[in-house]
Amino acid sequence: MLNDKKVLYSGMQATGKLTLGNYLGALKNWVTLNEEYECFFSVVDMHSITVRQNPTELRKKARDLLILYIAAGLDPKKNCIYYQSHVSGHAELMWILNCYTYMGELNRMTQFKDKSRKNEDNINAGLFTYPVLMAADILLFQSDVVPVGADQMQHLELTRDIAERFNKLYGDVFTVPEAYIGKTGARIMSLQNPEKKMSKSDENPNGSIYLLDDTDTIIRKFKRAVTDSYSEILYRDEQPGIKNLIDIYSAVTNKTPGEIEKEFDGKGYGEFKLAVGEAVASTLKPLQDRVAELSKDKAYIDSIIKENAEKANYFATKTLRKVQRKVGFPDRIR
Repeated sequence: MLNDKKVLYSGMQATGKLTLGNYLGALKNWVTLNEEYECFFSVVDMHSITVRQNPTELRKKARDLLILYIAAGLDPKKNCIYYQSHVSGHAELMWILNCYTYMGELNRMTQFKDKSRKNEDNINAGLFTYPVLMAADILLFQSDVVPVGADQMQHLELTRDIAERFNKLYGDVFTVPEAYIGKTGARIMSLQNPEKKMSKSDENPNGSIYLLDDTDTIIRKFKRAVTDSYSEILYRDEQPGIKNLIDIYSAVTNKTPGEIEKEFDGKGYGEFKLAVGEAVASTLKPLQDRVAELSKDKAYIDSIIKENAEKANYFATKTLRKVQRKVGFPDRIR
């Protein structure tokens, strides 16, 4: 625990382009967390290379993501915002935890099965042991809480199992993390397939609103959003496309679904789609302006990268040295 606050850890992969779903479902809600928690927000570039990446593009995407974190409102003085690859403790702790994780546990990870199907020509060991690196990410900072979606809950449970197994052998070494239960972010679905979550890896770019899409692009994508033949703007499961648009409009205007139904009572889908698109574009404009401003200030971003890496390494090393001593590695001579 740092500064009498519990520790919260989270991160996003430095691949693809962040979507409106990433923003409304996670990033927007991170901004208020530093008041209650000591927060570590990582650009998880080490996880990114389980799939082949263009090195130049990966470096750019990692920097762009870090800038987006700050542009979205994360204060790098109050939160530790850093590159995963700049903290060697992630990899060092992962190796140790590999030796306390069972093959059967990793074989049961559903994400490995899913990703293997999508990357049949590159089913590498990193893809298989990805959950152990995630466990190292979390345990390295003695994290009390981790915001996770349903698709990552299995990995958090594995992290808890590894921590408890290690603690049983060596004493109270790791904090056993809990899932973060706080304000629930909006669950945003694809504009082209409202049965599927909006994703930065969607093969159909019209299904996702990317955070840096310009206003014209945003409006065009909403105009093309899949709806139905009911012709009524109602918040119900029978109309998943309209329900998704109401969720989006609700998230950016703070209006309830009931208020939105009344606002658009008797109005057509075209008018509603346009209103949602304009509201989203208006919401994203300040973030986009801030990204443009930060991207020009290389010295400032470089200073944040350096300072936050030093902070992350300081706390990571405290845990790592304790773990290394517990497993029997020789003490370092200073």
